[in-house]
Amino acid sequence: MDVSRAVGAYFRHAWGGIGRRKAVFVAVTMLVAALLALVPTGFERMDDASVRSRARIVKTFDGGVRNYGVIMQGEQIALVRVLDGPYRGLEAEANNILYGKGDLDKMYRPGDTALVVIDPREDGSPAALTLVDHWRIDLELALVGVFFLLLLLYGGWTGLKTMTAFLFTAIAVWKMLIPAFLAGIEPVAASLGLVALLSAVICYLVAGFTRAGTAAFLGSLWGTAMSAAVALALAGPYRLNGAVRPFSETLRFGGFENLDLTAIFLAGTFLASSGAIMDLAIDVAVAMEEVHKKRPELKFAELVASGFTVGRKVYGTMTTTLLLAYTGGFTSLLMVFMAQGIPIENMFTMSYVSSELFHTMIGSLGLVFIAPFTAVLAAALFSRKPRPAA
Repeated sequence: MDVSRAVGAYFRHAWGGIGRRKAVFVAVTMLVAALLALVPTGFERMDDASVRSRARIVKTFDGGVRNYGVIMQGEQIALVRVLDGPYRGLEAEANNILYGKGDLDKMYRPGDTALVVIDPREDGSPAALTLVDHWRIDLELALVGVFFLLLLLYGGWTGLKTMTAFLFTAIAVWKMLIPAFLAGIEPVAASLGLVALLSAVICYLVAGFTRAGTAAFLGSLWGTAMSAAVALALAGPYRLNGAVRPFSETLRFGGFENLDLTAIFLAGTFLASSGAIMDLAIDVAVAMEEVHKKRPELKFAELVASGFTVGRKVYGTMTTTLLLAYTGGFTSLLMVFMAQGIPIENMFTMSYVSSELFHTMIGSLGLVFIAPFTAVLAAALFSRKPRPAA
C-alpha cells in the first residue's frame, strides 16, 4: 500500500461519517464555549491598575532569607528585566516574599523566567515589582497543544468531539459553577445542574444523537441523582467538614465567610464523580449498540444480559480508578500517618481521611447505580421495533 492510499484510508477511517447534524452540534458547542469564555464572571477586579508581565531574573540577593531547617522565611530581592507589556525592557528590583510554607514559597536563580506584578504610580512609572511564581504558561500551552494534536491525529472526528467536550467542560466550570458558588447560589443545586448540562453535551457529542447517546445521558443523570441522594442522606450523620478542602479557610477570610463549605464539598463530590459516571454510561451504551448492530435479532433480555456483562467488567476497573484518583493527592498525608505510627482507627476517624473515603465511596456508589440502569434502558431502546410507515 503506497503512502497516498494509506493517507486516504486514514482519513476515511478517522474522519468519515461526519453527518450534518453532528457537525452543527460540534460547531454550536464550540461557539457557546467561546462566548462563555468572553463573558465576565462578575468577580473581576475592575479597579486593579497592576500590570502583569514576564520577567527574566538577572541577579538575586538572598541576604534577607532565613533558613529554619527545611523552612525559609524572609525576603529575596531579584533584579529582573521585564520581557513584555508596557514596561518591556525595564530593569528593576522585585520582591519575593517567603512565608515559611513549602507549597507557596519559591526561590529564583539568574536565568529563570517569572511572572511579575508591577504596581504603577499615578504618573504611570513603576512603584513596586512583586514576583508571583515561575512562568509556566508557555509549557502549559504546549502540553495542551500536544494533547489536542494527538487527539485529532488518533481520534480524527471523534478526537475533535472529545476536544470540544474538554474545552466546553473546563470553561463551563470556570465561568458558570465557580461564580455561582461565590455568589451564594446553593452549591448542590448548582453542581447538579451543571453536571446535567455537561452530561447532555458530552454524551451526545461522543455518541451522537443516537439511542446509545440517549441511554448514556439518562443513565448518567440517574447515577448522579442516586449518588447525590445517598450523599445528602449521609452528610449529617457523617459529620462532614467541608473545611478540609485546600484553601477553604482562605476563602472565608477573603470575605466569603457565609459560604457553606460542607455543601461546596458535596457539590465537588458530585462533579468529581460525574466524569467516571459518564464514562461508564458511554461504555455500556456504545457496547450494547455494537452488539445490536451485529445481532439485531437479539431480544430485550439478551441485550440486558450483554449490558450487564459489559457493566460488570468496566465497573471492576472504574472503582479502582476512582480510588487511585482521589487518594493520589493525599499520598503525603498518608506518609505522615505511617511515619508517625498513627493507628489505623485514628487515621480513618480524622476528617481529612474520612472525607476522602466519603468522596470515593459516593462516586463508586454512583457507578453501581448507573451500570444496570443504563443496560436496561439501552436494551429497551435497542429492542424497540420501529413503527411501520403509515
